[in-house]
Amino acid sequence: MTVVIRQHTRRLAIGGVASLGALALVAGCGSAPDDSGSGSGGSASGDFKPCMVSDSGGFDDKSFNQLGFEGLTEASDTLGVEPITVESASPTDYSPNISNLVDQGCSLIVTVGFDLADATKAAAEANTDIDFAIIDDSSIDLPNVKPLTYDAAQGGFLAGYAAASYSKTGVVGTFGGSQLPTVTIFMDGFADGVNYFNEQKNKAVRVIGWDVGAQNGSFTGGFAANEVAKNTAQGLIDQNADVVFPVGGPIYQSAAQAIRDSSRPIALIGADADVFESDPSVGDLLLTSVTKGLKTSVDEVVATSGDGAFDNSAYVGTLDNDGVGIAPFHDFEGKVDAALQGELDTIKAGIIGGSITVESPSSPK
Repeated sequence: MTVVIRQHTRRLAIGGVASLGALALVAGCGSAPDDSGSGSGGSASGDFKPCMVSDSGGFDDKSFNQLGFEGLTEASDTLGVEPITVESASPTDYSPNISNLVDQGCSLIVTVGFDLADATKAAAEANTDIDFAIIDDSSIDLPNVKPLTYDAAQGGFLAGYAAASYSKTGVVGTFGGSQLPTVTIFMDGFADGVNYFNEQKNKAVRVIGWDVGAQNGSFTGGFAANEVAKNTAQGLIDQNADVVFPVGGPIYQSAAQAIRDSSRPIALIGADADVFESDPSVGDLLLTSVTKGLKTSVDEVVATSGDGAFDNSAYVGTLDNDGVGIAPFHDFEGKVDAALQGELDTIKAGIIGGSITVESPSSPK
């Protein structure tokens, strides 16, 4: 199978460290990694090679691929090494792209997204002297694979409470890309946060697009920003939702277009990144974003692998370790209730302390 390499033109702008070019990736038949495996102390010897494979969204998705890339490049800069990255154009590229990085002598390979689980597991089993880390998947139990997962229900809970507080119509909506645990975990938390607001304030704000009990709702069937995503967002708007929370990479762009076309005061909530920062073109629409600490967790796994201290214990991002959270209100600071931030701080402390329970069927175990 031909390996598809997509040159990432924004590498320097995003991470500050240039990646090896496509020519090197394709032509390289470099030596295999040293048999010392995990704990090789690559940063000291200068031969540590941190690498990353994107999913089909690519590193310019303004979401979790981009955040992972930023973590890789920042850690590489700190270690004084140069990372190798490769973008996948489609799922058929995952296995050959990982194999290509193995051939390049990578010391650590970070794979972005649960879709790469099968390819990651096969490569890790065949290359026990290479460290692997996979984002948003915990299905692989191997000594050389570290899962990086995030309890996004906790951040979603805060966003749901904020959405309910902000709503003037009493209707807020959410929809997802594909119905997968890494998507529905956000939606579970969001809906539960709205319900908590109703309990605390004796209100009746309604959530449309997702039913926590039935575990079903509105999905586009993929993660592309397209007419399906725009029409799905429009369906929520047509039901009087004045806060819309799309979960699934670039689909927020389609929701933003539907909001602009409506000419109504509808707020958008971002997912994964602080979208106000990652995509300023929609900044004026954003109430907040539910964030995942992908950048920090990738930075940490690259640093530990480079220092020879890699381990396969699962990383679970929570409010307590800043692995998930909620972004500032930015342009909406003056539009939300003056007491809202204090209430959210209290709720966050309650979740961390255990007095408020946030659970999702999709929460990392």
